[in-house]
Amino acid sequence: MKITNIKATPVNIPLETPFWWTGGQYPGTSKTIIEVETDEGLTGLGEAPSASLAPVIQDLALRVIGKDPLDIADIESVCIPPWQIVQNTDDSSAVTAFGGLEIGLWDLRGKIWNQPLYKLLGGAVRKEIPFTEYFAFRVRKDGVGGEMDPKAIADYCIRMREEHGSTFFEGKLILGDPRLEIETVRAIREALGPDDMIRLDSNMQWSLSTARRVLREIEQFDIRNYEDPVTSFEEMAMLRQHSSIPFSTHVPDIRRIVALGVPDSIVVNFAVLGGINRAIRFIGACEAMGVGFWCYSGDAGICTAAYLHMTAAMPWIIEPSQSLFRWQIADVIQSGPFRQKNNVISVPEGPGLGVELDREALDHWHRHYVDNGPMNHFYDPDKPGVFRRLPLG
Repeated sequence: MKITNIKATPVNIPLETPFWWTGGQYPGTSKTIIEVETDEGLTGLGEAPSASLAPVIQDLALRVIGKDPLDIADIESVCIPPWQIVQNTDDSSAVTAFGGLEIGLWDLRGKIWNQPLYKLLGGAVRKEIPFTEYFAFRVRKDGVGGEMDPKAIADYCIRMREEHGSTFFEGKLILGDPRLEIETVRAIREALGPDDMIRLDSNMQWSLSTARRVLREIEQFDIRNYEDPVTSFEEMAMLRQHSSIPFSTHVPDIRRIVALGVPDSIVVNFAVLGGINRAIRFIGACEAMGVGFWCYSGDAGICTAAYLHMTAAMPWIIEPSQSLFRWQIADVIQSGPFRQKNNVISVPEGPGLGVELDREALDHWHRHYVDNGPMNHFYDPDKPGVFRRLPLG
């Protein structure tokens, strides 16, 4: 079997209404959907975490066409320069672009052997994959959202528990007001009771002094994890002296984590790590060093399916991964987007990733990208065209 063509299609994946994060309002995300076609009629599906990677993937395609899709090491050798050089002194976009492409190669591998991906990874240690339900301060749009105060956020969490059986919650309380965050966490805990999980994500909004204050006040509410409360690992190490709340990060620098003792966990997209092969090794390193790992949020159904299979096969991923599934109005897979019920989604049992491309949806959301450009994560209505600066408080 030979690779005959690779398609890279940028798409937008909007949310039902924007929510506030450190950079401004977050209306959705833009991805590159990858199709790896072969001379035997099978196609592998991949996903890269940015629409801007589409031309990089097309450049890689020129090197990959004619290759054996099962020989991932050979394909990587023509796509990525020496790893240390690219990660530290060069443009690392080739790594992330190849990571999305490599997911497609694994999907193709499963289709060739007619096996779900988790079996190719050694079998399932679990088949019901946990995810958190998200909350945030959200813009009101077309009768949806508008949760902009502590009671509204708490009421939203209660509604998600009643309607969907959700008891794992994670969210961003990012408006630059530490008192508002403290009072909102208090309201959520009082509404949910003592047993439901609460995790928080600051996206590095706080200064060290403000973070000390916020964490001191919310520690009593049994916070399972706080992601990126400050802007560096060094500040996290100083913050750890004042708080026992575990920390996580999207920055996959495991050497610095081990050296500094913080953060406690890494939350990342597989493509950022360079694909599934490298993610397997990375998760193994996390296990050896006692660093937690779970999966990122805001992806389309192809990358999400990869999360499902990897979490099914990796014993070390014990915490629920993030999700924005409930808020996504778009996807590119049939019957997508995924939606958790009672905190979990079942791992797909079809060959490879177990998902099929919805061609009509792909075309629609690609047209949305062409007509509107990529989703803008940095829009601040108070200062249009001006980027925020950290910390917020």
